[in-house]
This record gives sequence, C-alpha cells and structure tokens, in this order.
Amino acid sequence: MDCYFNAAQISLACRTFAQAEKMAGQYFRLNPREWKGHRYDVKTLAYLDQHEVRKGAFAHLCKYEIENEPEPEGRGLHFYRICLQDDRILDAVERANSFIRLSPLLLYIAAHELVHVIRFDRGEVNFDAPEAEKSEEEEAVHRITRNLLRPMTDPDLSLVLDCFSNRYQIGDLIH
Repeated sequence: MDCYFNAAQISLACRTFAQAEKMAGQYFRLNPREWKGHRYDVKTLAYLDQHEVRKGAFAHLCKYEIENEPEPEGRGLHFYRICLQDDRILDAVERANSFIRLSPLLLYIAAHELVHVIRFDRGEVNFDAPEAEKSEEEEAVHRITRNLLRPMTDPDLSLVLDCFSNRYQIGDLIH
C-alpha cells in the first residue's frame, strides 16, 4: 500500500523546493530570468502517472517535449517533472527512527533534482545518456549537491549529507 504526503508535508515540500531553488540559483549564479528558463514542476506520488513512479528512488526526473513549439535556438520546447516518491521518502524517515528528519532529507532531494535540471538544461550532460554516463552524472550531482548545501550549519542536514557521502549510503543507515 502506498503512503502519501499529508497536507503539512506537501506544504513543507513546497517551502523546501523554494529554498533549494534560491540556494541552487546562488550556487550556479543564476538570475531570476535565467531560472524562468529552467522549466520544471514538482508532483507528489498521488499525482504521478504510472511511468513516473520509481520504486527504488526518492525522486525521479522526467523530461517532456512540447511539440510544435520550437525555441529560438532551434531546440524543441521542453520541461522537467520532479516526481517525488512520497512512500519511499516517508519510509526512510520512519525506518531511521528519527535518525533522519523529513525537512533536511527533502532539502537534499530538492537541491539534487534542481542540480540535474540546471545541468541538463545547460547541455552539460545528456538527459538520455547511456547508463554508464548516468552513473557518473549521479556521482557528480551528489558532489555538487553536497557543496551547494554544505554552507548551512544544520546538524540534521549534516547528517543527511553524511548519509549521501562516499562513505555511507542512506539505505545503509535505515535498513
């Protein structure tokens, strides 16, 4: 049975994504106009289509092309959907027995997915790259996300960052 975010958790996710967007904008030195060029939305599990559900992840990024709307650079118009896997996120928090808190975990997830959006939109990495390249991209995004969040002095966030370091995986701490 799937477990969904409640209204308070959805509100927390919205605030967290707004915070992560500001932090990513500062890290990548994006002005507000540039941010508008990075088209994305965020949906929680209750609103996802079946192909957007990914059982082994906290979030899944989908890219959608909008046909008949070419951009000035000749590329097709597109946007990204960040698909939060509520059940997996809530399970991680519950299994950690208050070891991992929801707010810092959501902040890490939001920052991580926004780093992907920026890197894909800038053409730094191909969204449809082969699996070997995707694995390298995940490592790079984990590193960038840790660097982006490291200036925060929150012990709960530091714990999440440690979980995503090379020494640990969050699954090792919650299983």
